[in-house]
Amino acid sequence: MKVDINNRSDIILLVDSFYTKIQQNLTIGPIFTDVVKVDWKHHLPKMYDFWESILFGKAIYKGNPMLSHFAINEKAPLHEKEFDTWKKIFFETVDELFEGENASTIKQKAQSIADLMHFKINSPQPKIKII
Repeated sequence: MKVDINNRSDIILLVDSFYTKIQQNLTIGPIFTDVVKVDWKHHLPKMYDFWESILFGKAIYKGNPMLSHFAINEKAPLHEKEFDTWKKIFFETVDELFEGENASTIKQKAQSIADLMHFKINSPQPKIKII
C-alpha cells in the first residue's frame, strides 16, 4: 500500500526517482545532460528544498527558477512538448510512489508551476514603440 508524501525523506525519494527518469527521457533528458550539463550533486538538494518549500510551506528554498528557465530557453527552446513531457514524468513518478492529499497537492502545484513557466517563456513580448 502506498502512503502519502509526509516529510523530506519522501520528497528526496520523489525527486531522485523523478530525475533518474528525466535523464533517461529522449525528449528532455538531453536538455539536462547535454545542454545545461546539470551538476546533480548541486541540483538535487536545491530541488529537495524547492519541493519541501512548495508542499510543506517551509521557507528553505533559495533561488529563482523562472530566471533559470529563461536562461535554459536561450540554449534549448522550451515549448509545450518539453513542459508536457516534464509534467507527465512528474505525475507518473508521484503516482508510482505515493497516494493521498499531499500527493495530489504536489501534482497540482507542479501543474501550475509548469504552466506558468511555459506561459512566461513562450508568450509574445509586447513591442515597445519609441516616439
